[in-house]
Amino acid sequence: MDRAAGMPRRRRTWAGGLAAVLAASFLSLAGAGQASAADVNNARNAGYESGLANWTCSAGSGATVSSPVHGGAAALKATPAGQDNARCTQTVAVRPNSTYTLSAWVQGGYAYLGATGTGTTDVSTWTPDSSSWKQLTTSFTTGAGTTSVTVYTHGWYGQSAYFADDVSVFGPDGGGGGDPDPVVPATPAGLNVPSTTSSSVSLAWNPVSGATGYNVYRGGTKVLAVGGTSATVTGLAASTSYSFQVSATNSAGESARSTAVTGTTRATGGGGTNLPRHAVTGYWQNFNNGATVQRISDVPSQYDIIAVSFADATATPGAVTFNLDSAGLGGYTVDQFKADVRAKQAAGKKVIISVGGERGTVAVNSPASAANFADSVHALMQTYGFDGVDIDLENGLNATYMTQALRSLSAKAGASLIITMAPQTIDMQSTSNTYFQTALNIKDILTVVNMQYYNSGSMLGCDGKVYSQGSVDFLTALACIQLEGGLAPSQVGLGVPASTRGAGSGYVAPSIVNSALDCLTRGTSCGSFKPSRTYPDLRGAMTWSTNWDATAGNAWSNAVGPHVHALP
Repeated sequence: MDRAAGMPRRRRTWAGGLAAVLAASFLSLAGAGQASAADVNNARNAGYESGLANWTCSAGSGATVSSPVHGGAAALKATPAGQDNARCTQTVAVRPNSTYTLSAWVQGGYAYLGATGTGTTDVSTWTPDSSSWKQLTTSFTTGAGTTSVTVYTHGWYGQSAYFADDVSVFGPDGGGGGDPDPVVPATPAGLNVPSTTSSSVSLAWNPVSGATGYNVYRGGTKVLAVGGTSATVTGLAASTSYSFQVSATNSAGESARSTAVTGTTRATGGGGTNLPRHAVTGYWQNFNNGATVQRISDVPSQYDIIAVSFADATATPGAVTFNLDSAGLGGYTVDQFKADVRAKQAAGKKVIISVGGERGTVAVNSPASAANFADSVHALMQTYGFDGVDIDLENGLNATYMTQALRSLSAKAGASLIITMAPQTIDMQSTSNTYFQTALNIKDILTVVNMQYYNSGSMLGCDGKVYSQGSVDFLTALACIQLEGGLAPSQVGLGVPASTRGAGSGYVAPSIVNSALDCLTRGTSCGSFKPSRTYPDLRGAMTWSTNWDATAGNAWSNAVGPHVHALP
């Protein structure tokens, strides 16, 4: 969040620019026709169950892993480094003048799939980083004299490792051998419930050899089909017990269902109690940067969560304190501040302390600093009556130790603790990013992530397309990454500026915010991007700041607040 009026942060637009360039360079070629009944998968060790046998990876970039896997017990993990893009290849025997369908399941960083030496037109396809398994598919026709082709996967320079599994070169038998025909997989074991929210239950189970997917059943009815060994069932009622089973699938059929487990949803979504189903968050400025100076009592009633901005770093690593800017706020005293906090809470509102901001320098990067952070935030909660903490660290975050710090704080504060986060757009583009990892690590105690949909430039949506900020599509397609990446809908909010002066770029009119909320929760008022499903439990919206909102006559809260509270 910006302290200076209208001051833009450094904009980071590499993700959108790179995606646009690559999309132009690596187009999928639609291929030929349907395979016949006699066709086979000509790839060998297609699921990496025999390590890297039959595969060659550049610069030692490849290894097999047991998790995540799409099917079976192993998958490829290949890591780009320096000028190496982690290219893994296999030479596959094929027939001349024949059509083949090439496919693979990928996850993680940017991933590419292609074939060379086809004798006609070589092909490739790609996807940007993906938090879940995604199938890449293309096809090619061999030349008159072609008896082998080289198929490959690779990543992209400077990007995260990618995973690949279940490669297929499906077509006429080239005579080079392939994997044996699949058999119906065994019944999954180890089904358990790692976490729950008020509206969702997360499930996990052991991988099954030979499986290419899994079906999830709730109360005997199939509700999900997934590629990995975990799933989150959403849209559930609070404080309710549900029975779940899982089966394994492949091309040979479906296994018997697993032993049932029971998952019971929480009384509230994420951390905190007595929050409305749909909530509005506003940041309150403890400084004067040209926006309207407010006391906590001045914040309009449309705001359900008020994030006091900001806590200050101390000389002790990880520790924070709070210094009310009495002089800058017209003589606002600490006693008046505390009384106003109590009055808001009596009216059903939550008041939390925000850590970070554009210039925040709090570093939680060791066990000691994690303990200091938890102890100092808890002390502020006791001193000022804060209901929780907001994490708005825009200059780096260590997922391991911030997770440790917030879990320690939760143990001290109890189930009523409010934990919110306000990452920048780049921080939530992939589950491999530390902010996203932290949110998933504390999913069982997390209240809401209000990503900042501004000061960012163009970004990738969950469909792999590039969207420009300031539009319905930018809000919905980027929210989809979080909604499909593991967060419960009740843990996702849309963070936007309250006025054109509240951010350097990315302001959207309240009507656009409301359209995005309707698109995500009801499937209406969408732009060119429309989610594959709706998320009626979406938490709501956030703005920077209540002060800039007041400067503009509270136009934002007057329009967005009632709309949020009227969501389904």
